[in-house]
Amino acid sequence: MNRIFRALINYFIKGFLIVIPLGVAIYLIFWAVASVDNALNVSNLLLIEGKHIYIPGLGILLVLLVLLLSGIVVTSIITEPIKLWFNRWINRLPLFKFLYSSIKDLTEAFVGDEKKFNEPVLVEVNEFGLKKIGFLTQKDLSKLGLPNDVAVYFPYSYSFAGQVVIVSADKVKPIDKSAADMMKFVISGGVSGL
Repeated sequence: MNRIFRALINYFIKGFLIVIPLGVAIYLIFWAVASVDNALNVSNLLLIEGKHIYIPGLGILLVLLVLLLSGIVVTSIITEPIKLWFNRWINRLPLFKFLYSSIKDLTEAFVGDEKKFNEPVLVEVNEFGLKKIGFLTQKDLSKLGLPNDVAVYFPYSYSFAGQVVIVSADKVKPIDKSAADMMKFVISGGVSGL
């Protein structure tokens, strides 16, 4: 009887470890999509026979359409002088310049033409052999007077924050894994399989 009870508890725990993360992930995705859809759904403005009409998914479709049209406009219409004018205008607003450039740099680091987090490395950080997984972001720091050093970004686990650390290039060893797998491994606190 005791053995059956332990087997049932074991099955319960395994089921819990499978269902809870899956359920929470599905719930969070559903919640985020529904929230964006509700906030941006313009169908609430439509009146047919005196009643408001709600069309599910119209808010998400509107966001996708705005992003697509923005990409087309930026790619096709905006020329270099307009980009320069826009940058000069942003540079006059110190707080906005800081926020805009930081967010732009971060998004371009993940999805831009010059992805920055595509070289995972292992860095020895002390004399006891402690190592950290990071991403090489700058290979040449001679402009900072550090010709033998590199810049490495260390993301924090369970967060999208991190820190940039300058280390000696001989302490950095490339990892023969994809950057996406290593980012997933680090952000999950090392519990995500490789």
